[in-house]
Amino acid sequence: MHVSVNETSSESEHSGVLRAFCRFGFAYRNVIKAVWTPLRRGGTVRHRYASIQEKVNMRFFRYIAAALMALACILPTAASAQSFPDRAVHVLLPFPAGTGPDVVMRKVGERLTRIWKQPVVIENRPGGNRFIAMTAAKRAPADGYTLVMVDYGIVSVLPHLFPKTIPFDPQKDFDAVAPMYTAHWFIAVPGDSKLRNVADLLAEAKARQGAYTYGSSGVGSPMHLQAAMFENVTGTSMNHIPYKETPQIIVDISRGEVGWAFTTGATAGALLKAKKVKFLAVGSPQRHPAFPDVPTIAEAGGPSNLDFRTWVALFAPHGVPQPVLDKLNADISAVLSTQEIRDELISMGLESWPGSAAGLGKLLADDLKKYGELTRRLKISLD
Repeated sequence: MHVSVNETSSESEHSGVLRAFCRFGFAYRNVIKAVWTPLRRGGTVRHRYASIQEKVNMRFFRYIAAALMALACILPTAASAQSFPDRAVHVLLPFPAGTGPDVVMRKVGERLTRIWKQPVVIENRPGGNRFIAMTAAKRAPADGYTLVMVDYGIVSVLPHLFPKTIPFDPQKDFDAVAPMYTAHWFIAVPGDSKLRNVADLLAEAKARQGAYTYGSSGVGSPMHLQAAMFENVTGTSMNHIPYKETPQIIVDISRGEVGWAFTTGATAGALLKAKKVKFLAVGSPQRHPAFPDVPTIAEAGGPSNLDFRTWVALFAPHGVPQPVLDKLNADISAVLSTQEIRDELISMGLESWPGSAAGLGKLLADDLKKYGELTRRLKISLD
C-alpha cells in the first residue's frame, strides 16, 4: 500500500492528539482520587460533599469517554480520506462499451489514474433493464472504491416504470458523488435519406400514419421519453422500436432499417463521421458549438423552444464516509474543469458538468417528480 510522507505524518498527528486526551483524562482521575478519597473517610459533611463531587467527576468522565469515542471514529475516517484511494477504484456502467458514457468515463478515468496513482477500472454491465449494474453497485461496500455511472433515466425514470419490481431506491440506496456531463439530443436519420429537415420528417410521419419507425434504448428510456414528447408536441404518431443495445440503433439507422432516433454526438460517433448517418437537428434552443451546421429543431421546421437533453453522473453505495465523497467530488470536478476535457467533450457533442454532490442530489429529487408526472401522463408502466 502506498502511503505518502504527508499522510504518515498526518496520521501520527491524529494519534498524538488521541494520546494527549487519554493522558489528560487519566491524570485528572488520579488527582481527584488522591484529593477526595481521604475526605470521604472523614465524616458526614465531607462524605456528602465528596459524593456530590464524585457525581460531577463521573459526569465529566462520561463526557471525556464520549469525546474519545467520537475521536476514535472521526480521526481514522479523516486519515483514510487523505490516503484514498490506496487501491483500484471500480466504476460500474449499465451501458455497453462504445456508448457516450463509456467513452467519457474512460477519458476521465485516465486522468484520475494519473492523479491517484491507482487504476480506475471500467466494468460494462449492460442489460436487465440496467438492474444488473445497479444491483451490483448497491451491494458493494460503501467505501468509495465502487462507483456507478448513470444517466437520468436510470435513477429518475426507472423507479416509475417498475414501481413494484425495481431492486433499488435511487435516493435511499445511493449517495450522489459528482455530475459528469450533459448532452443535447440530435435527430439522426440515414446518411442517404431524402429527408432534409425536421419539417420533412414530420411530413413523412403523418403520411405513413403510424408506420414510420424510430428507435430507442428501451421502453421508458430517455431516448423513448424524448421521442414520445416529440410526438406529443408535433401531433404525430410513430412506431416505436425498442433496442437492448444503444449502438445497434445507430447501425440500423445507417442501414435504413429504422427511420430515425434521438442520439448524442458521442454515440453516433464513427458512423456520423463516415456519413452513414446524418443529423437533421439538435434539440436545444441554440446550435451546438461542435456542430455549427446542424440547425435547431425550430430552425429545421419543427416546434420552437424545445430543449431535449440528458445528464450523466456518478453515484456510490449509500454510506460512504463524507470525507471520501468530498475527495471524489473534488478530484472528478477538477478533471472535468480542465480545458482539455472540456474541448474533448464538446467535440463529441457533450458539455462538461463539474458540480457539487448536493446539487446533483437536488436535481435527482426534481427529476424523480418530473418524470413521475410524465410517465403517468403517457401511461407508461412496465410492472
